[in-house]
Order: sequence, then C-alpha cells, then structure tokens
Amino acid sequence: MKVAIVGASGAVGQEFLRVLDERNFPIDELLLFGSQRSAGRKYTFRGKEIEVKLLQHNDDFKGVDIAFTSAGAGTSKEFADTITRYGAVMIDNSSAFRMDADIPLVVPEVNAQDALNRPRGIIANPNCTTIQMVVALKAIENLTHIKRVHVSTYQAASGAGAAAMDELYEQYRQVLNNEPVKVEKFAYQLAFNLIPQIDVFTDNGYTKEEMKMYNETRKIMHSDVKVSATCVRVPALRSHSESIWIETERPVSVEEARKAFAEGEGLVLMDNPEKKEYPMPLFLAGKDPVYVGRIRKDLSDENGLTFWIVGDQIKKGAALNAVQIAEYLIKVGNIR
Repeated sequence: MKVAIVGASGAVGQEFLRVLDERNFPIDELLLFGSQRSAGRKYTFRGKEIEVKLLQHNDDFKGVDIAFTSAGAGTSKEFADTITRYGAVMIDNSSAFRMDADIPLVVPEVNAQDALNRPRGIIANPNCTTIQMVVALKAIENLTHIKRVHVSTYQAASGAGAAAMDELYEQYRQVLNNEPVKVEKFAYQLAFNLIPQIDVFTDNGYTKEEMKMYNETRKIMHSDVKVSATCVRVPALRSHSESIWIETERPVSVEEARKAFAEGEGLVLMDNPEKKEYPMPLFLAGKDPVYVGRIRKDLSDENGLTFWIVGDQIKKGAALNAVQIAEYLIKVGNIR
C-alpha cells in the first residue's frame, strides 16, 4: 500500500501521521508533500525519517493508492488531476468538492457505501462540525426520521489551525501581563471572549460554516432534513462542542434516545447529570469517538429532543474520518 499525505506539515497533516500509526494502517511506502514553505522538513513515521517533497505537477503520485489531502481548497482543485491521474483515491479534507454531485461526501458511520461510487477518483471529507453532528443524528434517524435540526456550535481555536492555538495561548499571556493583545487569526481577540462568526457571511445572514452544516448534512444523510446553525468560536484549544435540538416524525423518549446513542457506531454515551457527568472539550481532546450527554425532551415540542455532543475536530472531524474511509475501502476491496 503506497500512501501520500498532501499538507503534511499542517495540524491535520500531523494528525494524519498520528492516526495512521495508532490504527496500524497498512503502509508499505509513505510520501509526504507540502508547499515551498514546508518542503524539506523531515518527520519520523514508524522509525523512518521521511522528507516532505514539494507538491508539483509531475509523476510523483504514480503508484500511489491513497492520497490524503489537507492543504486548502485552492490546492485541492489545482492538483486533483495530478493526484488522481494514475488511479490514486484522493480523500480530500478541504471544502473544494464537498457539494459536487459526482463526488461522494462520506462519514463512514453514516454513509460508507457512498465512497464506492467516485467517478472522479475523489472522496470528500465533510466539515468537522457536520461530521460529529451526523454521527449522533444517525443514531436517532435509525429510530425515526429527523425533520428539523437547530444547532449551536462551540468551536475550539484549533479549528483555525495550529497557529490559531498558539495565538490563543499568547493572547491569554498578553492579557494577564497587561500587554497589548495581538489579533491575527481571528476577527477579534478570542481570549476571554466568544466570536459568533466562523467563515464569511453569505447573503442570507448565515456564515459559510453554518451553510455547510445545512447542505452537507442533507447530502450525507440523503435526507430532506432542515438544519439551522449558529457557529461560535470559543476560547477552548481543541475539540468542538455542539448543542443540538431535533424534531422527529414521532416522539422519542429520553430512554430510547440514550439506548440509541449508547449503541450507535462511533458514539460514547456520557450522560449522568446527577454526578455532573457530561462531555467537555478539555477532557476529550485526542479521543476518537463523538461523546453525547445532556439528553432531554424539548419542553416546547412533544416531538423534540435536545442533547449535547463533543468531538475532537482535528481527529474525528478531519484525519480520523478520512482514514476510516480508507479503511472501509480496503475492507471491501475497493481501492483500485
């Protein structure tokens, strides 16, 4: 198995290295690619030092079976033909192809089989907030159809990259030392603050991040579900949290929901309010599953249910989801 990682030096690229090693992913040869800035850097994988090659339009992807790409939408669009020319499956972590009709958008716990139909050799990895939400929604959708979703997200600094995490650390230091606060990665100071904007605003008043949750959820779940999202950047370092309200076709009891979440693929039930047990991002960074808690009936709708989820958006929301897609293709013998 010959595997490539494009964007190897970024936060998700580094997570790919950790996840591939953790899961003992079958690799005979690993290639790392990056920009002019990162080309030449060396990383150790399974005891072997690998140098990052400059991503170019050449034959470097000849013989590659799977290419994990996480270098931004522009790079993915520019290099897609180069990466897939010789038959590599490109699993792309950017927003470049997610809503293209001929490219599957896949969360293995929800719609793994969609990955088998990829006429352009590309599979899109969904947005991090969408991934963890649909893993939870699938457990309820198996019981009864979900008609409507309202969600507020609480998204960690790391969602904007490793440099954004560093900026948050530095902002806290600056505030506590009465120094001027430097703002580069966010619209405003994030330390001791919340920013109710992630990505740019669209004409309907929602941000692109919020519209991703609407459109991607419908595509992944093959559903007419309506999703209304508010996405907020919070001064946590890693792992996104979401407060979710759903309306279903028939009432779902709390007990029924708990059982569904407990048995759901990729989910961990953490719902014991009497003991103050519920998911929190501080304690769940680096974990694989999506954690579910605070499950309760919605007081305003007999068909309503509300719950809280937390997931590591660099792991399950990016690298792990992509690796799970590749594992599924290997399992069913559908790499080439």
